[in-house]
Amino acid sequence: MTGPAPRRFARQVLRAPALRALLGQAAAFPLTLASTYCLARAGLPMNYLEVALLQGGWAALMAWRMALAPWWRAIQFLFPPALLLARGLADAAALPPAVFLGVFVVLLLIFWSTFRTQVPLFLSGRDAWDLVAGLLPQRPLAVVDIGSGLGGLVLDLARRRPDCDVTGIELAPLPFLASRVRALASGSRARFLRGDYEGLNLGHYDVVFAYLSPAAMSALWRKAEAEMKPGSMLLSYEFVIADRAPDRSFVTTNTGKTLFAWHF
Repeated sequence: MTGPAPRRFARQVLRAPALRALLGQAAAFPLTLASTYCLARAGLPMNYLEVALLQGGWAALMAWRMALAPWWRAIQFLFPPALLLARGLADAAALPPAVFLGVFVVLLLIFWSTFRTQVPLFLSGRDAWDLVAGLLPQRPLAVVDIGSGLGGLVLDLARRRPDCDVTGIELAPLPFLASRVRALASGSRARFLRGDYEGLNLGHYDVVFAYLSPAAMSALWRKAEAEMKPGSMLLSYEFVIADRAPDRSFVTTNTGKTLFAWHF
């Protein structure tokens, strides 16, 4: 299969910080081996924890050289000792391998594409739902929540505003499935789509809500600017768009988080 879409997907994967971090850990491994060997020859043998910390230090240096975000350096440093600690706890508790496989599968289904999109699972909460509901004009609207997670906002808006067509789109399989089950169980009119919002035409919606991550905001703004129609509104919870200052902002009462609004 060839064409622009597969090539764009391949470029996104190759640029994914998680993949680059994995390559950084791999590149750090021979440096750790060489360092451990040299220290042992100098009469300074190391235990497993010290070797794990050394591996983490080299990996953090690789993350810095790759210009990854600062939090990736901390992740790279802490990953090897955390892995060693998890192995020790598993041995102490005599946990079967199936437990780790099960945990891995569940995490994979939740954070399905975080490595590529850099958007983890964020739950907006009732404070955000109240703000969004209060901003909607009193007329029939098409509303979409991109990265809808477990579907809380979509289900809440569909209940409050039966005159509106409310849709959620989610890429991760398990949150998407949870959203569909919740909608069926409650008899909600809300619709849930599984997929990447990049394939969605934002021009079909009057209000677009996003709770993504700082890494995704510039791309979101470019898509919104190209597709959203005059009179529509883009809402982003907690994360601002660097390319353009928001037209309005609202601080939630209980959490202190901010909802930003842009009008087209």
